[in-house]
Amino acid sequence: MKKKTIIIGIVVALLVVVAAVLGYFNNRPQKLDGGLKPGTYTATEKGFGGDVTVTVTVGSSKITAVDIKGDSETPTVGGAAIKRLGPAIMKAQSPYVDGISGATVTSNAVRAAAVAALVQAGMEGQAPAPAPQAQSTAPAQRKSETLTTDVVVIGAGGAGMTAALHIVDAGKSVILLEKRAIAGGNSNLATAGMNAAETHYQKEQGIEDSVELFYEDTMKGGHNLGVPALVRTLAEKSAAGIDWLDSIGAPLAKISTTGGQSKPRTHAPADGSAVGSYLVSKFLEQLEAKNVNIMYETAATSLLTDGGKVVGVKAEGKDADYTINAKAVILTTGGFGANLDMIAKYRPDLVGTISTNAPGITGDGIVMAQAVGAGLVDMEQIQLHPTVEQSTAALITEGVRGDGGIMVNAQGKRFTNEMGTRDAVSAEELKQDGQYSYVIFDQAIREGRKAIEKYVTRNLTVQADTIEGLAQKLGMDPATLKATLDDWNDVVDGKKQDTFGRTTGMPIALVKAPYYAIKVAPGIHHTMGGVKINEHAQVETSDGTVIPGFFAAGEVTGGIHGGNRIGGNAVCDFVVYGTIAAESALASLR
Repeated sequence: MKKKTIIIGIVVALLVVVAAVLGYFNNRPQKLDGGLKPGTYTATEKGFGGDVTVTVTVGSSKITAVDIKGDSETPTVGGAAIKRLGPAIMKAQSPYVDGISGATVTSNAVRAAAVAALVQAGMEGQAPAPAPQAQSTAPAQRKSETLTTDVVVIGAGGAGMTAALHIVDAGKSVILLEKRAIAGGNSNLATAGMNAAETHYQKEQGIEDSVELFYEDTMKGGHNLGVPALVRTLAEKSAAGIDWLDSIGAPLAKISTTGGQSKPRTHAPADGSAVGSYLVSKFLEQLEAKNVNIMYETAATSLLTDGGKVVGVKAEGKDADYTINAKAVILTTGGFGANLDMIAKYRPDLVGTISTNAPGITGDGIVMAQAVGAGLVDMEQIQLHPTVEQSTAALITEGVRGDGGIMVNAQGKRFTNEMGTRDAVSAEELKQDGQYSYVIFDQAIREGRKAIEKYVTRNLTVQADTIEGLAQKLGMDPATLKATLDDWNDVVDGKKQDTFGRTTGMPIALVKAPYYAIKVAPGIHHTMGGVKINEHAQVETSDGTVIPGFFAAGEVTGGIHGGNRIGGNAVCDFVVYGTIAAESALASLR
């Protein structure tokens, strides 16, 4: 009996081993080790904005070409993943490559389509998950490198790229650090446009505006908490910012209005594309053409000082630690809207609120600046954007309302001036049943604003051929929504005054079918507080003392937007103050 038991045990053990081996071979990442059918194979998967198609050409045991198409992906996010993953698949000779941080949906679509194409070619398996890599018992050997440059810019968002371009155009060396695998940061998410006054586009289109009105609107919109000198500089240099964008092939010819503005001054691409990804793409083209050193996946960890002057930065890359010595440092790391701990620290009432921010916007630069004595201002001033699609955190551009769209509650009734400041509109929205609303617009608005196409592609919209049909799909009383639209169209046609006092963003009546709706609610969008600077973008201590060699621009700074940021001012901020930071840094080199 004992011998029989032992034999049974041995047999069972052998079966377990066989099962384990079979399981390994059935689930391992497939390798291209022969047996492929030479040819070209194509597969398509759903990406972030639409279809992603991968075409793979193979020999009997080797991938010879990879072509990836994804025209609907955001150029600076999904587009960056597409650009990098083809060469990565070629190098690895496998579809099982690392995705691009910040572009997860697109990365997954590319890899899945590559697997499907290779399965057609004869690769075994149906896209099993890659097996975990064996961990070495010895720690990886990291390199330590020391670099030297005239200026180091920390953060490759709108402000950082603007500053780097001005530095290199002045004939000085610059290193641009970016902790993520893609550039742009929150600038990728900007949709409406860039505010600017007294521009040649306004004059050409017969729009009367002034720097003084821009200043007054911004101060009022920020509840007069903005620093007057910073706000005035923003307004005064805004038209020059538009001219500079013209000079690098990034014109912003379409003009509309956002909430809190008394005149149309929000400049966007002529086709109504989202301004952020458009500008980031243009900046990257310029940076690459000028051979600017952009160090991706390299996070700044601390600033270097010498006798009170900032003289460089410590940074960590994937495989190396860096000491970067510089004559000037420009901080452009963005705000802290994606850092839930910092949100809770400064605004505990916003805990649990969805954020539209890019994943890397975590306040790192603010912490580093504090460590060398920088002052902070307005840290509790955190803006809610009223039109955020909650299941995806997609920001529905204020440009839809600026082009004539309206907002209605669950009953199909308007409840506020949609062109009020973002904080005011959000506050009214939170008073409605369910604390949500719908943005309503028509085909004419869709045709005039290209950014809407992504909302449609991503199935964020509900549409119908009649306004009554739209109401039925939304679970509203058709007569109520119809009456709301008729009343609004009478306001636009000048037959009556608006009950809520709206006087801007109403160029056309909503009369062209089909009609569209997107369900939205408030989300954390912008942190107005940050590092203390003066109008020369010099970083200051709390008492106003300038920290030599240290400059900052963009959302990492505080004092410009006060208690509320007007839509379109962030782009103006990063262009104007990114330029000023570069000019001040260059002046400090002399």
